[in-house]
Amino acid sequence: MSQASAVRNRIRVLIAKPGLDGHDRGAKVIARALRDAGFEVVYTGLHQTPEMIVQAAIQEDVHVVGISVLSGAHNALVPEVINGIRSAGLNDVLFLVGGIIPEEDFEGLKAAGTQMVFTPGTSLEEIINYIDKNAPAR
Repeated sequence: MSQASAVRNRIRVLIAKPGLDGHDRGAKVIARALRDAGFEVVYTGLHQTPEMIVQAAIQEDVHVVGISVLSGAHNALVPEVINGIRSAGLNDVLFLVGGIIPEEDFEGLKAAGTQMVFTPGTSLEEIINYIDKNAPAR
């Protein structure tokens, strides 16, 4: 096992699909790519409430929360998830958002605590490298 794989084995990533959005192909592709790259991955499944995502993040003691939103509800759902996780005392979590996110919404999501927004066309390698470089050490 390489040193990068050993480090990745300790990084726990939650991939979440909040709200009514029923399209999860992208989230599943990301989850599988991260798993194949050596990360521990938890996928919440479809139609999760922010509270369900917060509870999963706490129970799984994740380092990274990736929220996939294609429904346009990102400005409401993402801050609610981030605030819930932080209120629960998990202050060293890397928050990522992916999906159909208009560029004009990036600033608001980042102000809410999102560290990076990934849009369609982002390579899997770019996402893996970003997590490698930015996931909190515990």
